[in-house]
Amino acid sequence: MMNNVVICGYARSAFTQANKGELSKIRPDDLAGAIIKELIQKSGINTEDVEDLVLGCAFPEGEQGMNLARNVVFLSGLPMSVGGVTVNRFCASSMQAIHQAASSIISGSGNLFIAGGVESMTRVPMPGFNPMLNPSLVDMDAYIGMGHTAENLAKKYSISRLEQEEMALKSHQKAFEAQTKGKLDDEIVAIDNIKVDGCIRPKTNLESMAELKPAFDKEGVVTAGTSSPLTDGASAVIVCSEDYAKSNNLDIMAYIRGMAISGCSPEIMGIGPVISSMKALKRAGLDLKDIDIIEMNEAFAAQSLACIKELGVDMSKLNIHGGAIALGHPLGASGARITGKAASLLQTEGGRYALATMCVGGGQGCATVIERA
Repeated sequence: MMNNVVICGYARSAFTQANKGELSKIRPDDLAGAIIKELIQKSGINTEDVEDLVLGCAFPEGEQGMNLARNVVFLSGLPMSVGGVTVNRFCASSMQAIHQAASSIISGSGNLFIAGGVESMTRVPMPGFNPMLNPSLVDMDAYIGMGHTAENLAKKYSISRLEQEEMALKSHQKAFEAQTKGKLDDEIVAIDNIKVDGCIRPKTNLESMAELKPAFDKEGVVTAGTSSPLTDGASAVIVCSEDYAKSNNLDIMAYIRGMAISGCSPEIMGIGPVISSMKALKRAGLDLKDIDIIEMNEAFAAQSLACIKELGVDMSKLNIHGGAIALGHPLGASGARITGKAASLLQTEGGRYALATMCVGGGQGCATVIERA
């Protein structure tokens, strides 16, 4: 039944630094609305046929609040007949949106969906506006600082600071090369003339990163340079049935072949992609060696390296246009970005199968396997 679900479009905003970046003054509902309006135009879909807008957001509070997805329906020009639901799986919120749309199609509950996500990390503090946890969750370290979870993985997998810095440097180099060669242009929608990612640091080097102090543990090995930055941004994809796409002459980018969610111990939440990727691959009838493109969200270099070592990832297939350490990680938007990017890369770079996968705060993993049309 998964053969019937396809991705027929992908777009995102530029990703810029929270608080001081060029998108910091733009409301998240306006940001997501602008992206979806452009995606509708690019894909050529009939908006009257859209069943639902499924929008991921990790901290749907404050100006990101109410039912953010329904607000974005209004702001994007979608018909009043289109529903809107906001979903939250923290970092995997917009990948969850894609899974939810795909599952609805499989169940016969619609043929055409818009799935995406947004996060204005400028407007919401990392713990949210009500960070008071149940004392039992505090005692079990369910939501310790994400940087501390990266430190835990660095210790568990004997990942040195230099290894992390080398990975971070490579991420910036790949992202800057993709940016300068125009390989990011087609996916980025200009908003108020802002069309350039603002977190890429082309001048970074190992010497400058070596001077940074540990960011989370004064005796640790994780720094700001080996962590994804606080970021504002939005992304979205078109998800529909194969029959609908073909009967409406939509360009099919990829088929969704496998989806999975997994849990893990929250104090090492960054290892989440391992089990979820293995589950999604098994459901697709594939092994990792069959995968040509891998988009793994780089929450932290230590976290990514732990997953790379555990899965046995071929680095030449990984984040070939850079990862979140360079591009940024607007929590609710990252899942749709890496899934849409994987579909796009299959079209432009070749290959048959791609894996998009990410870790999730609180101890989860999320993964999607797709096949080039």
